[in-house]
Amino acid sequence: MKNCNSVTTPIEKGLKLVKDLAGRIVDSTLYKQIVGSLMYLTATRLDIMHTVSSISRYMEHPREDHLLAAKRILRYLRGTAKFVLFYKKGKKIRFVWLYRQ
Repeated sequence: MKNCNSVTTPIEKGLKLVKDLAGRIVDSTLYKQIVGSLMYLTATRLDIMHTVSSISRYMEHPREDHLLAAKRILRYLRGTAKFVLFYKKGKKIRFVWLYRQ
């Protein structure tokens, strides 16, 4: 994933993950490690919270489409690594995305 192509969204539009027992089984240890790392990142990257929680439902019996969804989140993070969430002090709280160089 080091030299992967980045994407602009953490999940495909309209993608519905299901507990499909017909799909190809993937290594559950690898999947759990990826999801665990992504859960750790949700403390600072709130934009992936919903997507990570949706893929974490399939930790016991992950299939190939679940792993592909997790890899897409990694590709999204790769493309948005230079963006930061900035909390501006003031009367009204606003979230501002800044591009970090």
